[in-house]
Amino acid sequence: MDQLTTLTYDLSDHVATVTLNRPEAMNSFNQAMCEEFAAIWAEVKADDEVHAVVLRAAGERAFCTGVDVKEGIHRESNVFSQTDPGESLSPKLNQVWKPLVVAVHGMAAGGAFYWINEADIVICSDDATFFDPHVSYGMTAALEPIGLARRIPLGETLRIALLGLDERLSPERAMQIGLVSEILPRADLWKRADEIAHLIAAKPPAAIQGTVRAIWESLDSTRTQALRTGLSYTQIGNPIGQAQVERSSVPRRSWTLR
Repeated sequence: MDQLTTLTYDLSDHVATVTLNRPEAMNSFNQAMCEEFAAIWAEVKADDEVHAVVLRAAGERAFCTGVDVKEGIHRESNVFSQTDPGESLSPKLNQVWKPLVVAVHGMAAGGAFYWINEADIVICSDDATFFDPHVSYGMTAALEPIGLARRIPLGETLRIALLGLDERLSPERAMQIGLVSEILPRADLWKRADEIAHLIAAKPPAAIQGTVRAIWESLDSTRTQALRTGLSYTQIGNPIGQAQVERSSVPRRSWTLR
C-alpha cells in the first residue's frame, strides 16, 4: 500500500479510505490504477481489521471520468483474451463483501459507474453530475449500464445510456431515481461518508458482511434460490456475529436523512 501512485489508502478505526488521486486527469483510470485497485481489493478482503470502505476522489472537478483516453489500458491482441476492466476495479467482482460507501463530487462519467454500481451506499455533493458518454463517441454502452440496471429502473438506465453527452443527471434527479441516498454541500461530503462508514464498522463484521453478500448474490438468483442461500448465510453468520456483539458497547444512534 505504500507504493501506490494513482490512489491513496488509509486504515483507521476499521474503516479503509481509498482516494482516487489523479486529479490532473480527472481521476480517470489507467493501467496502473487498475492494477492498484486489484491489490487494494485483495488487501481489503484479506485484512480482518477492515470492516468498511470509503471511496472518494481528490481534486475539485471530477470524481472520475472513466478510462484515461490518452493513456488507455492494456488490451490483449486476441479479442477472446480481453477482459472487462471492471474485473480489477469492482469490489464485488473481486469477492469483497465489506460494505463500500462511495462519495461522489463533480463529474461521474462512464467508467465511474464501475464503483457506483457496486457501492452499498452512494452519497454525493450538490455539485455532482452523472452521465455516460459512450454512444456520443460511437461506442456501445454496455458494461456500465448493465450494472446500473440493477440499481435503478430500466427506463432510467436506458435514458442515461442512449442520450450520452446530451443529458447529465443532477444530484436531485439522481436521488429521485435511487442512484444516491443523500446530497450534501461539497465541504461536508467526506465527513459524512466517513461517519456512515464508521457507524457500519462499529457493528459485528460477520453480520455486516453476511448481509452484503446475501443481498448482492440474490441479484444473480431466482427468488427461491436467493432465499435458500440467504438462510444458509444466517445459519453460518449469526452465531459468529452474535458472539462479536459487546452488549454494553452497542451505540444507540439515529439520524434523519437530509
